[in-house]
Amino acid sequence: MQEELLQLFPIERRAFWSRVAAQADDVEEIRLRADRPVFVRMAGREWYLDRQGELTSRAGGAYCAGEGELEELLLHICNYSLYAFEDELKQGFITVSGGHRVGLAGQAVLNADGSIRTMKHIYYMNIRVSHEIRGAADLVLPYLYREGMVKNTLILSPPGCGKTTLLRDLVRQISDGSVHGRGLCVGLVDERSEIAGSYLGKPQNDVGMRTDVLDACPKALGMSLLLRSMAPQVIAVDELGGEADMEALHMAASCGCSLLATAHGEGIEDVAAKLGESRFVREGLFELCVILGRRAGKPTLLRVCEKEEIYASLVGKRHDIGGDFRIGHMVRRTVPAADPGSQTSGGGVGDADERGALQKGHAAGMLQTCGGTCAGAAGGLSEGHL
Repeated sequence: MQEELLQLFPIERRAFWSRVAAQADDVEEIRLRADRPVFVRMAGREWYLDRQGELTSRAGGAYCAGEGELEELLLHICNYSLYAFEDELKQGFITVSGGHRVGLAGQAVLNADGSIRTMKHIYYMNIRVSHEIRGAADLVLPYLYREGMVKNTLILSPPGCGKTTLLRDLVRQISDGSVHGRGLCVGLVDERSEIAGSYLGKPQNDVGMRTDVLDACPKALGMSLLLRSMAPQVIAVDELGGEADMEALHMAASCGCSLLATAHGEGIEDVAAKLGESRFVREGLFELCVILGRRAGKPTLLRVCEKEEIYASLVGKRHDIGGDFRIGHMVRRTVPAADPGSQTSGGGVGDADERGALQKGHAAGMLQTCGGTCAGAAGGLSEGHL
């Protein structure tokens, strides 16, 4: 990861960026604006850089990137051929080797019909560092399966809380297969090249051995193409945007596909309003809703809602899991022990064994091996760490 991050910068600037690259596993974003301080976001916190490239919390004397530096950086990222990246420029981002994404802003150049032809005078850049966390989906995976197939699942949260990270690992584990279910063919529509992190069409992230990736294609169109060409058992998309996406999902579901999707929102009601509440409720596509957020500045798995709970006034009862995950590792939160009689299912020896191990802080891999349900294990969490 360190070398990948350094490769983003021209050779003559790598010594300056080496201190940031040394902490690449924790770096989430690097924001550069012409003649303004550079910001580095790490583990939910913003840092400045001083003139030696060291991280600092002090704004005084913070390093500012000049227009020339941003122009040179953009040329380097585009392999010194802006023309070759014209399509990417008009989309406002470039995906580079390693699956990292460089967001761009500046002056838009429009076509006669008002669409964007390209972008020039690009003086704002946001380098989003791709982090592939194997095992990020371990807490959620037991909820997804019913009779060997995947439930239609919606993952929602505000920006920056781990939706894409979770979706990526779900795709990988569903594709490869696990103790919860056999491997399934997954059709992944990666509109913004963030999930698979494709570079020149080749995924840079592990999305599983049975996954077919349609890169840089609009979601609604991409779902239709994959259904016709690749016969997926599961369709996965990131960041639903409106009723057109919902219509495409409905078509996929009517063809027998299971659905995995994410959406921005503070809760079910918020997301339903954005996607068209009447249709969201009427069609009732989703059987499971995974809600992410932040606690103490860390991306956190807050709740899992079953179908009847999603659509009962769009609020309903929820299973509180309390699992934290962040760049590099996952940490279980302390959850009050539940009354064993209140567990929904699977309250056998596996659950009892798992609760005992979790209370002693030995949680690694237990969800896969104990044989109990995730709901049962969550009820007995103490202070175990993954």
